[in-house]
Amino acid sequence: MVKQLSVRTRGQGLQDITSQVSNVVRDAGVGDGLCTVFVRHTSASLVIQENADPTAKSDLERWLNRLVPEGDPFYEHDTEGPDDMPAHIKAALTATSLSIPVLHGKLGLGTWQGIYLWEHRRRGSEREVLVHVGA
Repeated sequence: MVKQLSVRTRGQGLQDITSQVSNVVRDAGVGDGLCTVFVRHTSASLVIQENADPTAKSDLERWLNRLVPEGDPFYEHDTEGPDDMPAHIKAALTATSLSIPVLHGKLGLGTWQGIYLWEHRRRGSEREVLVHVGA
């Protein structure tokens, strides 16, 4: 089963999509198998990260912005603004797909793990995420 999720972002940052992905897994009716999550963009990414303390998210966001700053004179690609090339680099450094085991009909995530869409552009956007669940 493959389902496309539409995720509206409000700008840079980590957005929890665990419940939407969990719903797809539940609807697939697969007992044990694999869930693959894939973002169809080059300026957003996916990560599995802590879902208990929001400071973990904000620390990650600040760290990545410090690692890949906007306005670096080295960048040539700035067609869509100063956050354009940094967004592509951030997506390249993280992941565009995740594989998560399905155990007894549920995502096999750890207690403190959540699935996040990481928006790397300053402006919000409608992001497409494909979720594939198979036995």
